[in-house]
Amino acid sequence: MDDQEAAQFTQHPMPFVRMELALLTVLDGRLQVLLGRRTGAPDAGRWALPGGVLRIDLDADLDAAAQRVANERLGISLPVITQLCAVGSQHRDPRAPWALSVVYRAMLAAEQVSASPGKRIDALRWTPVDEAMADVGLALDHAHLIQNAVTVTRQEFGALRFPVGFFPEQFTLTDLQLASEAVLGRKLDKSSFRRRLNDAAVAVEVAGAMRTGAFRPAQLYQLAPNKND
Repeated sequence: MDDQEAAQFTQHPMPFVRMELALLTVLDGRLQVLLGRRTGAPDAGRWALPGGVLRIDLDADLDAAAQRVANERLGISLPVITQLCAVGSQHRDPRAPWALSVVYRAMLAAEQVSASPGKRIDALRWTPVDEAMADVGLALDHAHLIQNAVTVTRQEFGALRFPVGFFPEQFTLTDLQLASEAVLGRKLDKSSFRRRLNDAAVAVEVAGAMRTGAFRPAQLYQLAPNKND
């Protein structure tokens, strides 16, 4: 494109764009979300989803931007992330006349998370999602963003669509049920749950693999190929 062709295009002001990370895990039998305490305006000192500004000089695309923010704010790389939603308005952020947030979601195994506070965050904490969704003291509209992340995650678990990397390579059906109950926030009938797993062919037996302990040995399973997201 030469200068004459470029001049034919109208130049529009760009919105202020942020990346927000909704990171979920199961701790103490409950679905929890990772929050960071902000050190800068707006809402300095308040808890929020970890996030950062999109950098067109550094980020090749939105996925790369989300991974960079995870590294800068938390010191971690996310094995699997999915874009949850985008929200924006004229009054979203006082730093700009028009602001947009692109929200990414990841479901992590607790033992995989060794995050530590990075840029513009001075503390991190895992918070039960029901408490976070009801916390009017969270920065910006992050309680609502957490609600969106929880709704989608619960829908996936309810439909027996389990996230890649969340479960170990081998697990028992009891492990699968307990994790599902923690995510869904309710008890599941054992017989019904296992019947649904069987009908959907979600989990397959690992031949000859058993977990032994104080009780009778339990068969080990793995997620069937193409049965998770």
